[in-house]
Amino acid sequence: MVVAIQKTTLLDYPGTLASILFFSGCNFRCPYCYNYELVLQTRPPLDIEKTLCDLAVRKKYIDGVVISGGEPTLDWRLKEVMSRIKEMGLSIKLDTNGSHPRILEDLMEESLVDYVAMDIKTDIDSYPAVTGVKIDPEIIEDSIHIILNGNIDHEFRTTVVPVFHTRETFEKIGPLVRNARKYFLQQFIPKRTLDPAFEHVLPYSREILGQFREILELYGCNTDIR
Repeated sequence: MVVAIQKTTLLDYPGTLASILFFSGCNFRCPYCYNYELVLQTRPPLDIEKTLCDLAVRKKYIDGVVISGGEPTLDWRLKEVMSRIKEMGLSIKLDTNGSHPRILEDLMEESLVDYVAMDIKTDIDSYPAVTGVKIDPEIIEDSIHIILNGNIDHEFRTTVVPVFHTRETFEKIGPLVRNARKYFLQQFIPKRTLDPAFEHVLPYSREILGQFREILELYGCNTDIR
């Protein structure tokens, strides 16, 4: 369900003036998540037809739409929504956790997505500890492979939380995302987290994040900190 819309963003879709549609619901339970209202589906849904009509009116002011969440690939109407946005002549960026590689692959094959941003929560072996759910690690690896080999603009990103992420984490991630066009290390902000205990976790210094960036750059990843 689409539960919120941000009319304009200059930050979320590189090089593109865009609106953002927020889908509710997520199959992960990362304790440091700050979008817990979307994860827990506490917001009422918007009327999707009215929302799409609003986008059609705004298309003369924007160049693209960010599909975010939550996890958008959980929504059975996602493909229809993206198709109708493409019919408006707008480009689409999809934010995903990579848990549905076949859906991701289908959207890319149908040319319904122009830019993919995938959250890499941690190294493959540590996914259950970070996400709070059981998940087949091959699913995450499959999504990474699809993106890297899909000839599509993309970025990978990791919110770096001291409880979960160390040098070893990124030494394991590096080979999986070799030569990624863009990799963002995101500073953890201990506010309004899904698990309130994480509001007391002290973030890493920028110097430590810089050390993690150097590790990823050894694998050809164009890496930045934000």
